[in-house]
Amino acid sequence: MAGGGNNVARMSPRQRMINLMYIVLTAMLALNVSSDVLNGFSQVQEGIDRTNVNMSARNKVQFEYLEGLYAKNPTKAGAAWERGQKLRDESVRLYDMLEQYKTQIAKKADGENGDYHNIVNNDDLEAASVTMLNPASMEGRKLRAALGEYSKVVTAMIADPAKRKSVSDMLATKDSPAPGSVTPLPWEQRMFENMPAVAAVTMLTKLQNDIRQAESEALSSLITSVDIGDVRVNELNAYVIPNSNMIIRGGKYSANIVLAAIDTTQRPTIYVNGSRLTNPDGLYEFVPGAVGTHDYSGYIEVARGDGSVDKRPFKSSYTVIEPMATISPTMMNVLYAGINNPISISVPGIPMNAVNATMTNGTLTRNGDTWIAHPGKVGTEAVISVSAQLEGRTQQVGSMTFRVRKLPDPTVYLPVKGADGNTVHYKGSPRRISKAMLMGAEGLGAAIDDDILNVTYSVVSFTTAFVDQMGNFIPEVSDGSRFSARQREQFKRLKPGKSFFITNVKAKGPDGITRDISPMEVALN
Repeated sequence: MAGGGNNVARMSPRQRMINLMYIVLTAMLALNVSSDVLNGFSQVQEGIDRTNVNMSARNKVQFEYLEGLYAKNPTKAGAAWERGQKLRDESVRLYDMLEQYKTQIAKKADGENGDYHNIVNNDDLEAASVTMLNPASMEGRKLRAALGEYSKVVTAMIADPAKRKSVSDMLATKDSPAPGSVTPLPWEQRMFENMPAVAAVTMLTKLQNDIRQAESEALSSLITSVDIGDVRVNELNAYVIPNSNMIIRGGKYSANIVLAAIDTTQRPTIYVNGSRLTNPDGLYEFVPGAVGTHDYSGYIEVARGDGSVDKRPFKSSYTVIEPMATISPTMMNVLYAGINNPISISVPGIPMNAVNATMTNGTLTRNGDTWIAHPGKVGTEAVISVSAQLEGRTQQVGSMTFRVRKLPDPTVYLPVKGADGNTVHYKGSPRRISKAMLMGAEGLGAAIDDDILNVTYSVVSFTTAFVDQMGNFIPEVSDGSRFSARQREQFKRLKPGKSFFITNVKAKGPDGITRDISPMEVALN
């Protein structure tokens, strides 16, 4: 079909048809899969089958070994054996599912007598798609879900992070693009769409091999977990295990002094700073006095099997700190009258349920792990005092003084609809708004919204002032916080580019105080 458009126009209908058939034939030859390639899939299939047989035999031996451990010591190996049973059942179920899919694909390609070990129509491109991608049965999607659930089960049994990730990657069914494409395809579509029957069967056999390998890794991890709890000792050392190295003055220091691999039938003898410890369990405790870091040392004596005494030294230290509390206001370093002020109160080393606090010039209440301060008289200081339960007694651990201020005046605004349909606060010129936005506003609002305080006020009343053609101001009074009918009539008469003033604004805050607010100029586009 060489030549330009004029050559094509001069061709007879018969010649055009012949050329079109030539193009179709060339495309069909390009799509045809080489018989050598298909035979190669058959050889790979046989090799993976042999590997699966060997892996199955290995896994059987591992499971029998796990059963033997359970028979010898049910208490020790019981949990691992139960998980191993679940692993075996899940592996068999998924393996058999793949076996059924292989048989169905072979029969779809060769008929009811089809055998996936010897597929006659191995280049059949429909068998795998019809079996796995049928919208009615959705077997490919079911297989993908089954592999995902199996991956969760098997990886939960593998302790080693590197092996766990390797198995997870091996069983992954993520969407990915086909070769030469950037658009991700569903896993099942990429696996089975337009896939020759022999290649699809080989891929399913490979998945069976992945299952056997994952099962083997999990069984090895379960067997190892049975013995990992055994303690094998070739060295004896003394250890000091304190409850805490940081102690509040007045609190109690507690530490366990133990010998690793201790014999419960024969307790060791413990000496601390030259004095024998009378507690047979090795619990060493006292009430420290001076603030600072203090060292102590000693040794442990234990009798050997030959009658000799093994002596192991130890040393440790502890730190005594002054009682202190951390008190920080969540919003700022002052308290405001008339509103709830969130306060964070904590004592290092003390649980929250053992901390208590009180407040002067107001009330202080607990709300979970946060406190709410509600101060009283403005201009008078408020003191928050903190106490904590230490060793069964209450101890004062700190206090902080706050200044009490009244709430600042709010800023008035017009709640108008923006271009995106969301409500925004218009706070006057030099910004301008459209007349439509003004007509859509119901009234006036007032609030403190400076990202430090977020307090809403109630507008009681306000006045709008319009300038007529003679330069005179025409005042109109609102209907509470809403625009009155007369004010809206004035809005309708406003021309583009004009402005008016909102004055005499009175707003009432949560502290109950009604205050006069600064005026605002509203400018139209």
